[in-house]
Amino acid sequence: MLDIKFIRDNVEGVRKAITDKGVDLDLDSLLDIDTKRRGLLAEVEDLQATKNSFSKEIPTLADVDKQAKLLEMKELDSRQTELKDSLRTIEEEYNKLMLFVPNIPSPESPIGKDDSGNVPWSYWSPELGHVDPKETDKVAGVPTKLAFEPKDHIALATDLDLVDFERGTEVSGFRGYFLKNEAVLIQYGLFAYAIKKLQAKGFTVMQTPTLVRERALIGSGHFPAGRAEVYQVANAAGMAETENGVEKEKQYLAGTSEPSLIAYYADKILEAHQLPIQVCGISPCYRSEVGSYGKDAKGLYRVKEFMKVEQVIICKADVNEGDKWLEALREISEEILQDLKLPYRVLNICTGDMGAGKYKMYDIETWMPGRGSFGETHSDSNLTDWQARRLNIRYRDADGTIKHAYTLNNTAVASPRILIPILENYQQADGSVKVPEILVPYVGTDVIKKK
Repeated sequence: MLDIKFIRDNVEGVRKAITDKGVDLDLDSLLDIDTKRRGLLAEVEDLQATKNSFSKEIPTLADVDKQAKLLEMKELDSRQTELKDSLRTIEEEYNKLMLFVPNIPSPESPIGKDDSGNVPWSYWSPELGHVDPKETDKVAGVPTKLAFEPKDHIALATDLDLVDFERGTEVSGFRGYFLKNEAVLIQYGLFAYAIKKLQAKGFTVMQTPTLVRERALIGSGHFPAGRAEVYQVANAAGMAETENGVEKEKQYLAGTSEPSLIAYYADKILEAHQLPIQVCGISPCYRSEVGSYGKDAKGLYRVKEFMKVEQVIICKADVNEGDKWLEALREISEEILQDLKLPYRVLNICTGDMGAGKYKMYDIETWMPGRGSFGETHSDSNLTDWQARRLNIRYRDADGTIKHAYTLNNTAVASPRILIPILENYQQADGSVKVPEILVPYVGTDVIKKK
């Protein structure tokens, strides 16, 4: 959410952000409603001032004059009630529209309408290290070169009894799966490894709630635009839960621990010395994937439930400070992939692919031989004060000024998707899969062979 005064003072900049991000919002309608809202507020305040004046005056009047003034006061009460009803209706519409106003993207973010506008920022491979995208010859050498026809992760996981897709679909439905054997050990080894790394970098680890209230999802920006992607919890009869005939507060299954981690600080006024706050959450995640039918329908790339370690930063309201943390979070994700010795590239995400609340965003895509392309495994975002305003997260600066904080988030590791590049890049000609060196202690073997 942007500050309404900022919107009024920067109409063309906000209008451009709406266009560049492809947001469905009529800014002129919002501004018109804001004008009406302010007019009604002024009328209500004027009436209240008049009533206050009357209240002081009435005790000093003679009885006849007092009765006349009381009648006048009654008329003012009636008019004020009408105005408050109108104001309530206007404010409901105003608050709805304000939730759709996008953050203005950074000057470094490419302008584009979808993921085709994303720009490679860097490449990395175990053999070449970091590669500049302009060095096209070297870029071509980044993907893993196998001396045999590679299998995709579905064939590898099935042959090695690591994933059961068939029974997963029978039990859970479309995109269901069972992780088995070494795949489970790899997943939890990755989580343990990532958490240990993050603790060493100053992050507080949290096991976050999967069930969240609506406000947490509004605050993170997953609502209202992404509502179709989120599961609402109902009782066994498929109905919303009720208590004494009244519907209980709605609850939802979070698609990441980001809403929980950020909402943990809702309505707080932090002290400047407490910042930055560095937290990471581990949790199950649920996404309906309603907009992805027919896309990545097979395998582990796009599933409805998964596990994830997510990072969140809350820092001072300073552009340079936010940029510093965005780069620091990116470097952590890169470190994890480098420790796994997996080739990857970093993309500077364009306006049409970054989401309404993002100021600047990177995706990291890891090489997946079975796809013959890079696939997204990590996402790193700076949202400035867009989320903090929605959740009322503030801090007291050194001079006593109260400001809304900046928030950032980043994927440390998400599974089972990360299993795809691990299985495909570490496969061997005989159909076995080597275990990345850093995960051997968790898996108990250095090679996964056919059972």
